[in-house]
Parts: sequence; structure tokens; C-alpha cells
Amino acid sequence: MTTLKFDIDTHGIAVLSIDVPERPMNVLTPELTSELKDAVERIATDASIKGAIITSGKPGSFVAGADLKDLVTAFDKGISAAEGAKFSYELSMLFRRIETCGKPFAAAINGLALGGGLELCLACHYRVLLDAPKVVVGLPEVQVGLLPGAGGTQRLPRLIGIMAALPLLLQGKQIKPAEALKLGIVHALGTAESVLSQAREWLLGSPSAEQPWDNKKFKIPGGAGPMAAHAPQSFVAGNALTSASTHGNYPAPPAIMSCVYEGTQVPMDVGLRIESKYFGKLLSGPVARNLIRTMFVNKGAADKLAMRPKNVEKSKVQKLGVLGAGMMGAGIAHVSAKAGIEVVLLDATQEQVDKSKAGIAALQARDLKKGRTAQDKIDEILNRITATDDYAKLEGCDLIVEAVFEKREIKADVTRKAEAVIPESAVFGSNTSTLPITGLAQASKRPKQFIGIHFFSPVEKMPLVEIIVGEQTSEETIAKTLDYVGQLKKTPIVVRDFPGFFTSRVFGTFTQEGLRMLLDGVQPALIENAAKLAGFPVGPLAVSDEVTLTLQQSIFKQQDADGLADKYRGLIGRPVVDKMVDELKRPGKRFGAGFYEYPEGGQKHLWAGLKEAFPPAKQQPDVEEVKQRLLTIMALETARCFEEGVVSNPIDADIGSILGIGFPPWTGGTLSYIDTLGPKAFVEQCQKLATQHGPRFEPSEWLVARAKAGELFYAPQA
Repeated sequence: MTTLKFDIDTHGIAVLSIDVPERPMNVLTPELTSELKDAVERIATDASIKGAIITSGKPGSFVAGADLKDLVTAFDKGISAAEGAKFSYELSMLFRRIETCGKPFAAAINGLALGGGLELCLACHYRVLLDAPKVVVGLPEVQVGLLPGAGGTQRLPRLIGIMAALPLLLQGKQIKPAEALKLGIVHALGTAESVLSQAREWLLGSPSAEQPWDNKKFKIPGGAGPMAAHAPQSFVAGNALTSASTHGNYPAPPAIMSCVYEGTQVPMDVGLRIESKYFGKLLSGPVARNLIRTMFVNKGAADKLAMRPKNVEKSKVQKLGVLGAGMMGAGIAHVSAKAGIEVVLLDATQEQVDKSKAGIAALQARDLKKGRTAQDKIDEILNRITATDDYAKLEGCDLIVEAVFEKREIKADVTRKAEAVIPESAVFGSNTSTLPITGLAQASKRPKQFIGIHFFSPVEKMPLVEIIVGEQTSEETIAKTLDYVGQLKKTPIVVRDFPGFFTSRVFGTFTQEGLRMLLDGVQPALIENAAKLAGFPVGPLAVSDEVTLTLQQSIFKQQDADGLADKYRGLIGRPVVDKMVDELKRPGKRFGAGFYEYPEGGQKHLWAGLKEAFPPAKQQPDVEEVKQRLLTIMALETARCFEEGVVSNPIDADIGSILGIGFPPWTGGTLSYIDTLGPKAFVEQCQKLATQHGPRFEPSEWLVARAKAGELFYAPQA
């Protein structure tokens, strides 16, 4: 299978055009690497070839880097650090051959160049980049738990200086052509029609085939090593900032720092060996596997609606009805209108919907001020939204999303009113976070077209949508709902009906475990800081304040009424909620007081009165134990969801736990966390915590049996 087209023009210039078959973008496959190696040797040894241009046969895309679907299997295959280093070094040596073979190479970068694609360009002696809105360059490997393993940590600092290179390497930032030119990453910009001719023109000028760093007089811009003027800022402060942001959970950033620090003090060839050594350690570890598998491979499949029923024709929502103009309803209306959908935003009063639409306009005005949008686009979005209190305006809607208060009787009332107007073919979705969809569907005349569509707040920022399938929900309804989520460019997961579904049920164990710790006498600051050290975005007390303790209390009461209190093992923190709301009158952030103080114009901080309200124990637990309690209770509840059929595959569980409820990404998600520890080790961890803290940590017989059999949630990759 040919991946590389080799032509020689009348001037003796070889043009290598990369076009990997059956791929929307070029990636560095083994076939491409092999063909490129042969081509480079031909250029280096053929006296009639004066130089070479490397470009892409796919317009708008040069090379998007390594094939992550290959790299994701490395850990499961048991690849060693030495084998990982060898993989990196072989590609690195190919690129090194390009820059030292004695023939000048130019990169005509006619589209985005990321990761190994940009590293290939950096090995060329001249780089001209297409100047187009969708074109970016960058080294994003850190985002998948790796580092650039084909010279990126060595060439970029030598090219633009360590201070300029480190942020790009550590953040994986993708930059536009103008910035790439300004930084000196590329030599020139061009059009789609000119990049090839500009590269050829440079080669015809008989340029040097030596890279700057191969000249004996070369010095890295700004210096390198501990004596460089920038060293205190780049390395001392940089290491501290890296440690503070990763908490030791992500090994790639410190590895990148080490590569740059060590590698830039030695010759290029030694630096490349250093880089490969660190790359091998990362590739052979679980964090890279977890990040690649969940956040890129599986999320990418979910974004393409991989779970959509295949036997249903594709659909598109033209007109959407949103019932309830609160914060959630307004957010749903906003993102839908931005996606080009006509929206009817409805609430009990015209005053409420007008206020809600004004809030959407304010958000758009803020984006305008920051240069993220234009006034004509704002006008288009707002014109798509009809704010009304008249149900008759729902006529012709393809889909309804109900986002009213979490009470059955209110939801039943708006369901009946909307169904009296909307077409027979319309889908009705309830944006509920806890109430069972099958029960809510009892108010509907068409339960087969009733489904749960659970958005997360704030809707404009949160990427996940949880689709909840009721007992009677049809496959056509599932497909139509997924098509709508696809229109919004959000990531869907599909779960089965159960009180709390998947995300709310698992998230509840996180908040309730934090509250239980207060009752156990754990210091509030230890609870919150341990959560952050584990990789959660915020601690359980802070997030309880955000969602409000009154909401939690109302959910408890609803569970009591439904006879579900025993089913929810997370109610162990209920005494804290009742005390904070009923006795201490501190129901959360929205009310100005909760576990935290919210001084006007100041920074929030833990309420000093917590010490008296929940006296701390003399003996405090180790921070690792607190981290373990939070991680384990959520992973264990996910396993229960899997056992009970609430989630039918580990992919939805892992994506949902990270994107929806903030489970640390380094784990790969709740079920990947279990697999990474190993089923046997996880069950033993649960049993130990059950002995120390109660039966909520006790694993089920089903999970114990899986552990004995060594059964993983993900089948090992062959």
C-alpha cells in the first residue's frame, strides 16, 4: 500500500508527497515510515538529486502525528521502557538522517502539522507554512501523556530558545501560522498555490544542507543549562509550577522538563537519546494508555456517534422547544441556537423568558468584547431564539427538551401541555439528573418517544450529554437524540434508566464521602486538598456548595418518598446536609454561605465555624488514605452500575466519569482506574476500606468473582 509519491522535476528536485490511504489525515504509520526511510536514502545517495521537498497529498492537512490507535496498545502488550525508547529512537534517527544527509530538504506544509508531523518539518532545513484559518502547528503529545519522541524536545528549544519552547511543549498548545512565523518555527508563509513553489525556489538557490545546531559555533538562543539567565525562571520555577499543576499524577510534564534541561546541554545526537529514554518510560506506563484510550480514541468514537443504532435513518433537528428558562434551559437554548437550530424557549411568564434571553445576549456580548465573535453572528443566534410563555409556539418542533424544576408533578404538567401541540413524530427529552425516565414517561402519550437528555452545567462549557433510555424508549428515539447531540458537537454517552442514572449516582458518592469525612473528624482542608492532589478539579465540600445543599436535601427527600434511600449508599453524609441547611443556615454558594465563605470582592475560603460544627479528630488520616477513599468509592459505584446494567460498556463509564463529573483524567476514568490497579488489588483495597469505614466499600460477589478470575473491564489488546 503506497503512502508516499516520489517525483523528480527537471531541476533535480525530488518531491515527496505523503498520502496515507483510507485516512482523512496523514499519520505516521509503519508503512509511511518505511517508505520515507527508503526515499531519504535514495535522495542522499543519488547524485542527480539536488534536494527534496516534503509535502502532503491531502489538501489542508500535512501530517497529524503518530497513529494513536497503535500507541494505545503498547501498555497492554507489555512493552518495556527500552522497547518504547527504541521505537522513538528509530523514528528520530530517520529524521536525523534527513538533516545530516548532505542534501537540503524543504517542508511545504500545506495544512496542519502536529506532533510527529511538526517534528518531521523541524528536521527539514526550510519550512514554508500555508497561511489559512484552520491551519495550526504544535506538539500536543503532553495531552496524551507522552512527549515529542522524534526530536521535538531538542529541536524546538534550539530553534526558538528554551523560554519560548517550554510553554508549547508543556501545554501542547497549537498555534496559528502568523505566530509560528513570529516565533521562528517556520521561515515563511504562503498560499495553497504557492507553498510548493516557495519551497522549490529556496532549493534552487543552492542553500546549505546544515542545520544551525550542527554548526560548531551554534548557541541556543538565550542559553542552556543551570547558568543561563532564564534558568531560575525556566527550570526552578518551572518545575515548581509543573509539580503544583500535576501533583505527581502526570509523568509527562516533568519528563519534558528533564529532556529539555539535560538534552540542550549536550550535542544533538546525545539529546535525542535522552529524549527517547524518557519517551520509552512514558509509553510503557499506564497514564499514557489511559489518556489516549479514553480521551482520544474512545471520545473520538463517541463524538462520531459510534453507539447510534445503525438501522435508523439520519435526522436533523430544525426546530427545538426548550421548556424552562432557568440557567440550564437558557444554556440548552443558547448552544442549540449557536448550532443553527431554531429554538422556542418557553417558561411560565414572559418576564422570565425575556430575562433568560437577555442573559444569553450578555454572554454573547462578552464574547464580542474578547474578539471571539462578530455582531452579525450574535444577531443570527438571538434571532433564532423565540422567547415565549405560549405553548402554541411549540408547533412544528422536532424535539422538546424539558428543563423545569426537579419535581415529578411539574414535569408531568409541562409534558402534557407540550404534547398537545407538538407533532406526533416529535421526540420528548427530559433534562433530569435524578428522576427515573420510565416514571416520567408515564405522563406522556408516546412513551416510545420519551428519553432522558441530561446536560451538565454550565451547558456552554461542559462537553458531555448523558442520554438515558427508558423501558419503552425506541431505537429511533435514541438515534434522533444522538443526532441532536452530534449537531451540538458535544460528546454523548448512553445509559439505562435508574434513579440517578450513571453520572449523578456516581457523583453523589464523591460528595457524600466528603461529607462523611467531616463526620469522621477529618479536617476540612485535608478533605479538599487531598481531592485536588488526587486530580479532581475541586473538593467535595466546594462542589457541594456549588450545587447547593438545599438541592441535595430535596433529592434525599424525594428518595425517601420513592422508597429508594437504602438503594443509595451515598446517604452517609446526610446528617451534615441537614445540619448545614436547617441548623446553621448555610445552604451553599448561591446563598452566600456554605462550607466556604464568599466575601464580596474577595477569595472564597473555608468557613472557620466548621471546626466547631464538626470537631476534628486528634488523629488525622494520611493524605493518601483520603485520596483513596474518594477514588475508590466512585470506581466501586461505577462497577455496581456496570453489574446492574446501567452502563453497558466501559467506554461510556470512563468518558462520563471524566467529562461529566470530574474524575481525574490520568486514571482513564472510573473503570480504567480499576483495570490499572488490577481487579484483585482493587477488591483488596475495597475490603480494607470496608473494614475501616463501613460496608459501603464492600465489593459485590460479582466483583469479587471477576477479581479472582483476573477479568478486566477492557479486553487486553493483542
